[in-house]
Amino acid sequence: MKNAPHAGKQRRIRWKVRASAWLTRHWQRRKLAFVLLPLAPLAVFFALLAALRRFLYRHELLRRVALPVPVVVVGNLGVGGTGKTPLVLSIAQALRAAGWHPGILSRGYGGARGASVPCPVFAHSDPADVGDEPVLLALRGKLPVWVGRDRAQTGAALLENCPDVDVLICDDGLQHLRLRRDVEIAIFDGRGAGNGFLLPLGPLREPLSRLAGADAVIFNGAPDARVLAACADGARFDMRLLPGAFYRLDNPEIRCAADDLAPKTLCALAGIGNPERFFRTLAQMGLKFSTHAFPDHHVYQSGDLLSLPGEVLLMTEKDGVKCARFRACPGMPEIWALPVTAELPSAFLNLLLEKLKWTQNSSTSSSVPSARANCCTRKSSRN
Repeated sequence: MKNAPHAGKQRRIRWKVRASAWLTRHWQRRKLAFVLLPLAPLAVFFALLAALRRFLYRHELLRRVALPVPVVVVGNLGVGGTGKTPLVLSIAQALRAAGWHPGILSRGYGGARGASVPCPVFAHSDPADVGDEPVLLALRGKLPVWVGRDRAQTGAALLENCPDVDVLICDDGLQHLRLRRDVEIAIFDGRGAGNGFLLPLGPLREPLSRLAGADAVIFNGAPDARVLAACADGARFDMRLLPGAFYRLDNPEIRCAADDLAPKTLCALAGIGNPERFFRTLAQMGLKFSTHAFPDHHVYQSGDLLSLPGEVLLMTEKDGVKCARFRACPGMPEIWALPVTAELPSAFLNLLLEKLKWTQNSSTSSSVPSARANCCTRKSSRN
């Protein structure tokens, strides 16, 4: 009976993964699946609520907060992983290379502390406390990262503690309308808009018409025709995710190529929004392996890994930040993480820099005081 609790947990995980896969499969059909029709009333309610929020903010019946530095919002209209975290990292690195000093804001989803009050995130922070994606951003980006439910409050806290920061990147903040933004970037992967319906009838958080207000739409995969039509008048760019060298979780200095792992018995695991993309990447690298999907933002226990087959475990870098604490567990197999980098076209980076330069010039010429303490008074270039 000693393994009964773990067996029960594994059953719950399998049920959650299967339920998510079932729902995603129906969402990705081009036409509405009949089996989803009972969810239609909830979708109507969700759509009305989203429209009401936008109406209240647009007509300033709900107050927006403007921070004293430009804000770049990166997000997606749909649910599930689209490659947003690598995109945020690449944008931050490009801005730093252009002379800016970026900081990153995140909701801290999946972390207990990040949901309540603003707090900084470091490479050694506990993902269970602040969320897995913020820890990965801090680890890879080596720049200020703060998490909090209220992005405006979190941004003000970051700026107060990091006076050199002169631009903020808001990770997954497209629907956080309280924070004024100067640049909006939406990202889609190869799944596109699915059936085109709003949650829970479809995968969309907002209708595709929302793209009319975006400054740029990034496609990580083949573009969806409906998404292309919705952003016909906007700037559209393609992004590629490039895998790097695997690194060993118990010693990140040790690196290897896919060919070095090929002779071994491999098991690939992923607890991300779109695990199939990770598995496809490994297959394209010529590897053969068994697969095991966990729910997105899954809180791993050592037993999750010890129960998997194979002498070597392969995982995403996002999973790696959560599993690093198990590297010294007795009986733990070799664990290798695969980093990916977003390759962005120069035309997109030029557009972003031009918009930030225009925003900076507009703020400089404004008569509004630019003191950081007066963080709610800066005029934003967009509503």
